[in-house]
Amino acid sequence: MERSNFVDQIRIFCRSGHGGAGSRHFMRTKFNPTAGPDGGDGGRGGHIVLRGNRNLWTLLHMRYFKNVHAEDGRPGDKNNMTGRDGKDIVLEVPLGTLALDEETGEKEGEILEDGQEVVWIRGGRGGLGNSHFATPTHQAPDYAQPGESGIEGWKILELKVLADVGLVGFPNAGKSTLLSCITAAKPKIADYAFTTLTPQLGMVEYRDGRSFCVADLPGIIEGAAEGRGLGHRFLRHIERNPVLLFVIPADSQDHCKELEILHGELERYDEALLDKKFIIGISKSDLLDEELRKAIARELPPGIPHTFFSSLDGQGLPRLKDLLWETLNC
Repeated sequence: MERSNFVDQIRIFCRSGHGGAGSRHFMRTKFNPTAGPDGGDGGRGGHIVLRGNRNLWTLLHMRYFKNVHAEDGRPGDKNNMTGRDGKDIVLEVPLGTLALDEETGEKEGEILEDGQEVVWIRGGRGGLGNSHFATPTHQAPDYAQPGESGIEGWKILELKVLADVGLVGFPNAGKSTLLSCITAAKPKIADYAFTTLTPQLGMVEYRDGRSFCVADLPGIIEGAAEGRGLGHRFLRHIERNPVLLFVIPADSQDHCKELEILHGELERYDEALLDKKFIIGISKSDLLDEELRKAIARELPPGIPHTFFSSLDGQGLPRLKDLLWETLNC
């Protein structure tokens, strides 16, 4: 179900509307059969517009829209009448969507707010009618401008999850179980690697009606920055999370080594990720006594805040929420 319901990249062919042609018309009245040019301008071709919708969380609804063609503008008419503009096509997308040109890879738009609109592909301008070209020495121009052609090409819509906190860790570190305990989200939980194949979002209810969003991200494996495992398709979702919680299980054979691998994969993918705020969360801490907790704490880097928690019996979860909130708002 995760594969079919979560779509984070769509390839579509887009064509904005052609501009309408200007009119080559001459006014003729009963008493003045050569009254002069009165050709109107052509209408603008339709734009293709992106609009943010906070109620969407995937690009699934666009899977079957492989061709998006905006309407052409209408030609101008007599009496200096301007042709009708082509109707714009508005594509509603989830927050965090990037619009890219497939051939160049250039970013052409980005949606970050609900209701935000970006004119992605502009329609062609309408041509000028012959009335614009009349001069004292050339009073009867017999030509008008054609409308500009619309822009067409293959485009990419790419979703990067927007969340306040991203859960980062190896497969089976306990990220999905944690999400199900501190939010109302119900991610798939099972005792095998790569149970989570797509990001899962949940809202954490904090004190005094405040809340923040947490994303359970697919597990990292060594070599993810080179494309192993879910690779780049997963790592791009980390870019929009201001705080990253490294989830390391208490029964890990080497907590520091696991942390170094996670940190290294982020650095190899994009060094800018190292500017984010980090927290270390030791999961499954119900397996530890006080002496083992102190021993693990001594191994961890001193500059990164850490906490112990257990999703099984709930110990440490209030402290974890406090730490996440403090880090988000410091």
